[in-house]
Amino acid sequence: MPQKISRTDAEWRAQLSDLAYKVTRKHGTERAFTHDDFPKAPGVFHCICCGAPLFEQGDKFDSGTGWPSFTRPIDGDAVGEQVDRSLFMKRTEVHCAACDAHLGHVFPDGPAPTGLRYCINGVALDFAPEGETQS
Repeated sequence: MPQKISRTDAEWRAQLSDLAYKVTRKHGTERAFTHDDFPKAPGVFHCICCGAPLFEQGDKFDSGTGWPSFTRPIDGDAVGEQVDRSLFMKRTEVHCAACDAHLGHVFPDGPAPTGLRYCINGVALDFAPEGETQS
């Protein structure tokens, strides 16, 4: 289990862009097809808030939804899940286990090998190419 990272609201606001703050700290959602410009090279996607490794490029796929999608997190302890009953529906929210940043949702309609689709806001992620550390 990652060590918990806690910051004040003012610290998060100072660190993050307005959109990243709205999505990760206030459970917002970026518009579809606005943030999937990550390189296709091998690497790791990290939490934009705390730098924790979350997903690997090899588990990313094009779901056609307009948000970066993954079949699984990098590690079972990397993300947490909780029930989200907003928008008059029941979904499973995904958040960074280290800092509780809202990342997106997970759905049971993904490809093999897991059958899951981790539908993640691109603004919540920072990509580090293989061999480089996240800054």
